[in-house]
Formats: sequence, C-alpha cells, structure tokens
Amino acid sequence: MPDGLGRDASCRHCGAILTTVFADLGVTPVANDYLSPARRDQAESFYPLKAYVCGNCRLVQLRDFHGSRDLFREDYAYFSSFSTSWLQHAKNYAEYMRRRLRLGPQSLVVEVASNDGYLLQYFKQKGIPVLGIEPCRSVADFAIAKIGIPTRIEFFGRETAIRLADEGFSADLAVANNVLGHVPDINDFVSGFAAILEPDGVATFEFPHLLNLIRLNEFDTIYHEHFSYLSLLAAERIFPANGLRIFDVERLSTHGGSLRLFACRTEAVHERTHRVDELAATEREAGLHTDEPYIRFSEQVRETKRSLLELLIALKRQGHSIVGYGAPAKGNTLLNYCGIGGDTLDFTVDRSPHKQGLFLPGTRLEIRAPEAIDRHKPDFVLILPWNLQDEVMSQLAHIGQWGGKFIVPIPRARIVDAPRGPHLRSGADILDRPVAPTDDF
Repeated sequence: MPDGLGRDASCRHCGAILTTVFADLGVTPVANDYLSPARRDQAESFYPLKAYVCGNCRLVQLRDFHGSRDLFREDYAYFSSFSTSWLQHAKNYAEYMRRRLRLGPQSLVVEVASNDGYLLQYFKQKGIPVLGIEPCRSVADFAIAKIGIPTRIEFFGRETAIRLADEGFSADLAVANNVLGHVPDINDFVSGFAAILEPDGVATFEFPHLLNLIRLNEFDTIYHEHFSYLSLLAAERIFPANGLRIFDVERLSTHGGSLRLFACRTEAVHERTHRVDELAATEREAGLHTDEPYIRFSEQVRETKRSLLELLIALKRQGHSIVGYGAPAKGNTLLNYCGIGGDTLDFTVDRSPHKQGLFLPGTRLEIRAPEAIDRHKPDFVLILPWNLQDEVMSQLAHIGQWGGKFIVPIPRARIVDAPRGPHLRSGADILDRPVAPTDDF
C-alpha cells in the first residue's frame, strides 16, 4: 500500500514512486551531531528516520529531510585514523592496488571523502601522487597540515570531476570508501567518476552490503547521513546509467560485511570477472529482486529492539552497572530507537579526543576517555561499534579481572565473557594504542 508520502517520495536514482517501507526507526537526531556542554540543555532537531526500497531499481534509501551540507559540516567529528583495524585495512588496500594496477610515480590516486588522509598516506609513502577531495574542513585541514595530503575542500560530483580533469587531475585509481551511501544525488556522484578517470582507469567503491544488513539485523547502520543502502543488484542499475561498468567485486569483512566494487568507463579494457555474476546470483537467491525480504526486515528490527531492552532491563533490576563503549553514529541510532539513555547507561567512552567531553545526540550521554572504565569498573560494557567487537574485547580484556562482561547488541543482544590471557591491558595502556573507531558506517 502507498505510504502517503506524496508526489515528492521518488527514488533518488530512477524516479519511481516509493511505497514499500524497509525500516521505520521513528524520529531521531542527526547521528553525528554531538553536543557540546553548552548545548547539552538546549533543544535538538529530530527528523523521521524511515527507509524505503524502490520497487523498480531496488535501491534502499531515506527520504530527503535536509541536504548533505547540513550533515557534513566544517566541525564534522569523525576522524578515520582512530582505528587500528581500519588503518591496517587501508594499508593493505594501498599495497594491493599498487600491485594490481602497477601504480607508480607517474600515476595519480584520487580519493573522494578522503577524511583525515588515513588512506592516501600509504600511497604517498610509496611515492605515488595523490589528491584528496573532502567537504569537511575539520578533517581536511588535519590531512593537509599533519599528513601532507593535498586536499580539495569541496563536495564531489560531475561538475567538480570535469573541472579537476581539466586541471590535469585525471585518476588512474579513484577511491570511494564508505561514501556512496552518503550522497543525496547518487547519479551525479557516480557520473563524476566516469569524468575523472583516465580512459582505462579504475574506480573502487566500498560500502556495507545490504544483504548483510538484512541477514544480521544491522538496522543501526541506518541514519540520516546514509541516504542509500546498496546491493550489487541496485549498483548494476545505477553505474551503467552513469557511464561506469562494474567488472569485478570482492566481499569484505569490514563494517559488518561490505562489498568492494571495481568499475571503469564503459569502453575500458577491463574484463568482467565471474565474481560479479556469482554475487548477483546470490542476491537473487536471497530474493533481493522481490519485496519479501525488505518487508520481513521491518519485523526483524522490532524484535532486535525487544531482545536488547529485555536484557538491559533485567540487568538493571538486578542492580548491575552498565556503560557504553564507543560513540559511533550507528550507536546513536541504536540508543535513540530503543530508548536507551542515562537510566540504563552511566556514560560511554571513546578513543577519539574530538568526541571526549561531548554528549551523544538525543540521549545526552557523556562521552569520556577510555580510562574511565577502569575507574568505574562497570559490571557490563555495551559495545556500540559491534562490527569491531573482537578488537574491543581484546583490548578491554582486563575488565574480566573485576568480573566485567561485554554486551553485544547486534544481531541479537547477548552477553560475552571477557577473553582470558596473559597480556591484559589497562585503560591507560589503551590511550597509547587506538582501539575501535567510532565510525558512521
């Protein structure tokens, strides 16, 4: 049945009217709009957080309530470099692509949404010229001043790409990690890569795989900064319509299960691999070309909320103390949708100094430094960046010394004992070694 959205509720790729609800998470604040102490007692803006699936091209998406320029401001707080695992992922990618594409001093690597230079630094270390494109001044200034990454502070689209190509910045490799879902005009964004690539250049796109989101109940990865949620099925409609051809795909473990698409200009020499057709078949076997799995997901979301609340309420009634670990955007979706605030969690901690001393949007939970866990000695630590639970539990294994345990909320709430071993670290040690990212992906 139509959702009463009106004539403006059309697909951001193909223009079809949106009628099928994928997930309704109520109204929430912007997930990365952390509050300063001065703003803690002031009003916040809340927006509907409801995702739909297009019945034509199968793109899962949010409606527009504000533009990306309202979400990715100059004071944007997410710095990619505060994750050891993500930095290692970036380093491995740089070496892999250097070898695969035979990149060298004569090449150019362009990254869109280059953040604080977390990735391009590894190409630069190998003597490969780089250029970052990043709209948020806070992270772009860090990349320029601290890492020496040349960065254009602007949004990327076809017009920007044509101008950069005219300036001589045509890319042998163009990178878009966890940004494809962040752009409101996905057609303009994708067509920009066709414009900035060398004739046989390669663009790679990494993003959380919609199939994993559905299978693992990862509803907390839905928030206002994510306009789209993608499958290969949808990408194979969007890319050819905007001058790109997908010729390879890899499945990654990052961010709860991601895809890395390899794309080129339509006329480029790269041959299509069997992996593309195999993944397309997997998605069709899961029914992603039909309405059924999208409709079923709505009930999965509600049940995941119920199970987490049942667990937390039972623990609080038993007198246990619970704190959060991390201040990721996904955590803010989880906490606000489930109604989890200061009556359940005493505070949360985060490795990033850019978030410490701030408060989570909506719930107003204080964000402290990691050593606060050692001082407080909670009975349970709720891991909000659950996609990095192994990393978090390894580096906070010492909470087992006072009987502390972990709570992992996704795909279903469960208690996990702290790992045992001879190399347990304290919160003070954690400060010298970054733990989990508070990513918004």
